[in-house]
Amino acid sequence: MSEAKVDARLCANAIRALAMDAVEKAKSGHPGMPMGMADVATVLFQRFMKFDASRPDWPDRDRFVLSAGHGSMLLYALHYLLGYPGMTKADLENFRQFGAPTAGHPEYGHAPGVETTTGPLGQGLATAVGMAIAERLAAARFGDDLVDHNTYVIAGDGCLMEGLSHEAIDLAGHLKLSRMIVFWDDNSISIDGPTDLATSMDQCARFAAAGWHTQRVDGHDMEAVARAIEAAKADKRPSMIACRTVIGYGAPGKQGKESVHGAPLGAAEIEAARAALDWPHAPFETPEPILAAWRAAGRRGASAREAWEKRRAASPKGRAFETFLTNDVAKEIAGPLADFRATLAAEKPKIATRKSSEMALGVINAATGATIGGSADLTHSNFTITKGMGSVRPGDFSGRYIHYGVREFGMAAAMNGVALHGGFVPYGGTFLVFSDYARGGVRLSALMGLRVIYVLTHDSIGLGEDGPTHQPIEHLASLRAMPNLLVFRPADAIETAECWELAIAQEATPSVLSLSRQNLPTLERPVSENLSARGAYVLREPAGGRDVTILATGSEVEIALAGADALAAKGIKAAVVSMPCWELFEAQPADYRARVLGKGPRIGVEAAARLGWDRWLGENSVFIGMSGFGASAPAPELYKHFGITAEAVADAALALVRAGQTEALQ
Repeated sequence: MSEAKVDARLCANAIRALAMDAVEKAKSGHPGMPMGMADVATVLFQRFMKFDASRPDWPDRDRFVLSAGHGSMLLYALHYLLGYPGMTKADLENFRQFGAPTAGHPEYGHAPGVETTTGPLGQGLATAVGMAIAERLAAARFGDDLVDHNTYVIAGDGCLMEGLSHEAIDLAGHLKLSRMIVFWDDNSISIDGPTDLATSMDQCARFAAAGWHTQRVDGHDMEAVARAIEAAKADKRPSMIACRTVIGYGAPGKQGKESVHGAPLGAAEIEAARAALDWPHAPFETPEPILAAWRAAGRRGASAREAWEKRRAASPKGRAFETFLTNDVAKEIAGPLADFRATLAAEKPKIATRKSSEMALGVINAATGATIGGSADLTHSNFTITKGMGSVRPGDFSGRYIHYGVREFGMAAAMNGVALHGGFVPYGGTFLVFSDYARGGVRLSALMGLRVIYVLTHDSIGLGEDGPTHQPIEHLASLRAMPNLLVFRPADAIETAECWELAIAQEATPSVLSLSRQNLPTLERPVSENLSARGAYVLREPAGGRDVTILATGSEVEIALAGADALAAKGIKAAVVSMPCWELFEAQPADYRARVLGKGPRIGVEAAARLGWDRWLGENSVFIGMSGFGASAPAPELYKHFGITAEAVADAALALVRAGQTEALQ
């Protein structure tokens, strides 16, 4: 039985068998989608996908995203069968077990070939939009000889029910991302039962309305699937292929039912499925001729990769392309930003940190071509565009600025895709209060360890008259609670430039820049080193020791300094600490943290919720901030109304010091 004579249906059945065996052994998982979409995946990987299994990181490979990440055994089975490194039969046998690369949902970085973490439904689709955008951005810079590949997605009913899907579909259709092809696993089953319990959407009509090419096929008719892919590749629009499938295809007692979605089939049903599929083989056993056919498919792209490598070596842009993928962006911007900070220290501007962020971005974007900016329709409020960037438009990806529209979640997910694609450093803006809308994408930035930068302006009650719907209160605490995320809240133009430098230096951590609407003075401090790199530092140390320490972030550092001045007039010695990044401060040695915080009573000042502050304040302390939502009024009135003032700081500190003196006398 030679490779050429192996029936493609047997190759698909190999996926089905591995999926049901792995889920059964793990006693958990989702066999339904891998069994239903095995035919589509077989056609795609054996006949159309441009990849070389021996080189999963080939830059011009096609990208494949399993948006319906619960069906992860489809991906793991494919990678084993195709011969990807780091995916063995033992890994399949350890599906969903601790330490195995075969996690319950695909996780980026756990195994070669997993292009993105998926599982939160809709995010894979939206991240793939970012990958498709990045492909065109890179092609515009280096030419189609070096960058010309497709982005394929398998999405389920749940992915398309999520509101995020509309943001992603709309953006992709608008930008005419013709190298993006989505396979919709149209099986009409969700966890609760038939999808008509919750939706009557004509998905093809929805995609078409957003500018997509759409087709409907029988997902178990391999030739029909192949013809649909050929038509999709020939069209100038992004394409959606609705693949009508039977969930759990091949399991005669459970196929087509919700019971096969997210539970093992059970021994009896697996026995029946083996008979129905004509698969009389032991668990996890793939007959040699079938495995050989799959391994041949894994090698199929080697010649295309080798030809690409020759083109890269001969291309006048080849070296620049390599530099693009490996360049040290932080090194590129370090010198220009150091000069910029020196200028700020000399000129001492009084400007909002959203504005000083724009100024810092002007320096950064002039020093490197790696940054790709954008905003969720708040460009001239976030100040995220700088001179000469140019807008990304349908058919023209030479620009460096993406207008994401009012799509915060879609923006976050797309930026993840841009970062995953390689070479670019994406940043995108919205108001801090709307980080709630983007949070799912921010979380995956952190989970995957991506250099994605979130520019979140209007970061407190200081935005004023727009009122409590737009005034973030709990958002800083919420973001600071997220692992592997740096939350920067700079106090002035110098700290803003420092925080930008630090954010770009984090190759495996996303960052948030929380920026003010109101103007803030430039603080007196040395600029010979990046003081924000320590997360917190003593901005003012009184001579002769401290009576009290005032800790503050962002726009409230100015208030803390004024409070310290008022205390000095009363003979109270107050140190002032600026805390632009709690996460970096927490990473400092214990002795440094102790020196910064001091031994005496402490005051915390931040126009936000208290949650999280007590780890820095201790018991003998007062927090001055928000305990409820804001109000609509000019910013100075709001700060006075809510008691976030220099007078309040001084009064609280004075009370703490006097209480301590009284206690010492007793």
